[in-house]
Amino acid sequence: MVSIRPDEISAILKQQIEDYDKSVSVSNVGTVLQVGDGIARIYGLDQVMSGELVVFEDGTEGLALNLEDDNVGVVLMGEGVGIQEGSTVKATGKIASVPVGQAMLGRVVNSLGLPLDGKGEIATTDSRLIESMAPGIIQRKSVHEPMQTGITAIDAMIPIGRGQRELIIGDRQTGKSAIAIDTIINQKGEDVVCVYVSIGQKAASVANLVEVLRERGALDYTVIVAASASEPASLQYLAPYTGAAIAEHFMYQGKATLVIYDDLTKQAQAYRQMSLLLRRPPGREAYPGDVFYCHSRLLERAAKLSDAMGKGSMTALPIIETQAGDVSAYIPTNVISITDGQVFLSSDLFNSGLRPAINVGISVSRVGGAAQTKAIKKIAGTLKLELAQFDELAAFSQFASDLDAATQAQLGRGKRLRELLKQPQFSPLILAEQVAIVYAGTKGYLDELPVEKVSEFVRELREYLKSSQAEYINAVQTEKVLSDASEATLKAAIKEVVAGLMVAA
Repeated sequence: MVSIRPDEISAILKQQIEDYDKSVSVSNVGTVLQVGDGIARIYGLDQVMSGELVVFEDGTEGLALNLEDDNVGVVLMGEGVGIQEGSTVKATGKIASVPVGQAMLGRVVNSLGLPLDGKGEIATTDSRLIESMAPGIIQRKSVHEPMQTGITAIDAMIPIGRGQRELIIGDRQTGKSAIAIDTIINQKGEDVVCVYVSIGQKAASVANLVEVLRERGALDYTVIVAASASEPASLQYLAPYTGAAIAEHFMYQGKATLVIYDDLTKQAQAYRQMSLLLRRPPGREAYPGDVFYCHSRLLERAAKLSDAMGKGSMTALPIIETQAGDVSAYIPTNVISITDGQVFLSSDLFNSGLRPAINVGISVSRVGGAAQTKAIKKIAGTLKLELAQFDELAAFSQFASDLDAATQAQLGRGKRLRELLKQPQFSPLILAEQVAIVYAGTKGYLDELPVEKVSEFVRELREYLKSSQAEYINAVQTEKVLSDASEATLKAAIKEVVAGLMVAA
């Protein structure tokens, strides 16, 4: 018979009491009631937060968006083929966040910050919430530094400043993305971090973009967030917020950043799809009532920070696609009212051979001269006015058979100015070249030159200034001012190039 020793039992019990782990883990678990069309309805996730990530049994992640009395509406972040009715769902307790930091530069990631470029894991421990508050009024400073796009028509007439939100709007295939990509390429050597967010585009288009940026040395300072057309609507909806979070990390470190959302029309459509499937009430054009807030809370994150906050900036270039030039549709009017101006691209101008096809009459920058260097401000004042008058006269002159000399001279000047502003893709101009070209046009040096020779003049003048007048280039680039000495040099150069072309003509 085995004897039971009380002292041994009490020693074991004491040891077990001492080793007892007092921490209690409560896991918030629910059950799938219904799943389909990228939406799951879940019963039992009582403690879940709005915007919290949840994980299904098969590993698919979801985003809790609808918190109702008896169920939670979750948007799936993947295919969710393995999710079945009755399977369990766990709340993670984490709001959606994305990795940020230097390691992101040169990478292509999805809306959750996971790499898509086959270069392995992103070596960073820093992360940032996808949704975060925009800087307040006290934390901001008015926009006062230029964000050079390298496109003469924009930098001269519709200037963009660091911290500004400038909308690029137009029909499909009018060169909206081309302007955004040229702006990224033009930031080489400017210490600006660029984030390009591609929403609902073909994966092949994103691959081409990566190649273009790599060839021109622009991928080193760019992050590409891609939510292609084949991705679920949830990832297309989240992509712009991810791009903003990645840029914000650098902005709060005192750096200048540029974010391009290409395009927000597709994001709004993805949000509409999600909202209708979640049975939220539809509003105008079947968009949900909070689609304005969806865009305003995103674009308000762009800012020029005050000196106390580190002087960083985030410039946003949202892109919106119109149908048959209708800027009065719901999403275009929403975004126009949020942004600080718009660059309107016209399909008529594009088809007539004017590229970039910027309609100067409708395009505007509400920051204006504050975002321009003194050099270009000094000479570009009359440019927009002359082009607007030319558009008016050109329409009128179609009906008039005989025009007086002054009208003919004005039409001639307008035609030459239009030719000057034509610019091939992937060839942004430096400030000194832009100043030279605009100066030649507005001061009347090309009035006698045949219109078909204007593009040749631009090419010749750029070559001549680079090879023979390097001191002019250096002076304007460093001082950002057109001094009397630089102006005299420029006048002589323009006259010489024009004289050479006139002889050849």
